[in-house]
Amino acid sequence: MRLLIVDDERDLATELAAILRGEGWVVDVAHDGLTGLAMAEYGGYDVVLLDIMLPGRNGYDVLKRIRASDPTTAVVMFSAKDGEFDQSDAFELGADDYVTKPFSVVVLAARLHAVLRRSGVPRQVTLACGTLTLDPMTKRVARGDQMIELTPREFALLHTLIRQPERVFSKSDLLDAVWDSDYPGADNVVEVYVGYLRKKVDVPFGVRTVETVRGMGYRLVADAPPG
Repeated sequence: MRLLIVDDERDLATELAAILRGEGWVVDVAHDGLTGLAMAEYGGYDVVLLDIMLPGRNGYDVLKRIRASDPTTAVVMFSAKDGEFDQSDAFELGADDYVTKPFSVVVLAARLHAVLRRSGVPRQVTLACGTLTLDPMTKRVARGDQMIELTPREFALLHTLIRQPERVFSKSDLLDAVWDSDYPGADNVVEVYVGYLRKKVDVPFGVRTVETVRGMGYRLVADAPPG
C-alpha cells in the first residue's frame, strides 16, 4: 500500500512515516503543497494524507486539483484546524476523512485502512520472489515454510525490493523509500541494512536473493546460488 504524507511539520512527518513504514506501508513525504500535488498526480498512491496549512499551495487547493484529475485516490485531511466549517469544506471538496491534530497513530492507521476499504482498493496479496514471500498486511516474511523475523526497517527495505523484483534500486531510491528524502545520515546506512537483510533471508538458506549491481544499486532475484 502506497501512502503520500504532505505536511510541512518535518519532524512530525518523518516520525509518522517511520511508524507507518513499520506497519507495512510504502511511504513518501512532501513538505509543501506544490511538491505534494506533483507527487500525488504522478505517484500512483493508494492514500494521500494531506495537511491544510502548507507553503506553496494550501491543502484545500491540492485536494481540489487531485479530485479534478483523480476521483479514486483516497485523501485523508489532517490538521490542527478543528472547526466544523474546516471539516465541512474538506468533505465538500472530496476528502474521504478528516483527522485533527494531535492524533493517535493507532487510530490514524485504522482510519487509513478504513478509507482504503471504502474506496474499493483490494487487499494486497502476498508478494513473492522465488521461495521468499512477504505479506504486507500480516507483516509475515517466510522462506518456504520457515518464518523469518525482521525489524521494521528491514521489513520496509524488503517490501520495497520485493514489490518490483529484478528492478535495480539505487541507494538514493532506497533512502527515499525506506528512510525519507530528508534523512540526514550517510547513504552507507543502505549497505548496512542490506547486509542485515542478507543475513536473515539469504545466508541461512544458502541462496542469493538480495543482489548487488556494481555501481548501480541493489535488486531482488529469485533464489540464485550464493556468489
